[in-house]
Amino acid sequence: MDVISTVGRRKEALAKVRLMPGQGQVTVNGRSIAEYFPGTILQKQYSHPFEITQLGGKFNISVKVEGGGKASQLGALIHGISRALAAVEDKKYRPLLKKAGLLTRDARVKERRKYGHAGKARAKKQSPKR
Repeated sequence: MDVISTVGRRKEALAKVRLMPGQGQVTVNGRSIAEYFPGTILQKQYSHPFEITQLGGKFNISVKVEGGGKASQLGALIHGISRALAAVEDKKYRPLLKKAGLLTRDARVKERRKYGHAGKARAKKQSPKR
């Protein structure tokens, strides 16, 4: 098997994922994933695609994440890993990941600000009544 390269996105974050055969090491921006995303809740989230496909410990993953905040970077990372795992071995894991909703790109982004309003996206200017 060759190296599988995919891209995951969430809000303004972009994760470039490279999946290759190995012992299960995951690095994010040159650091281990546990160091980049500390905590048990985050660990449970980024290991979810591996739990579904039961491929934990079979691949080394190298990720470059840029843009957005930590939460959206984690979402982009999960999306990218899921896309990479879906491309493994004649796409037999794709239905499992699709059913779990991990291959769907979350399209929710921050709403743009409108000119002539009170600064925020949906705020209206206050009108004096007296």
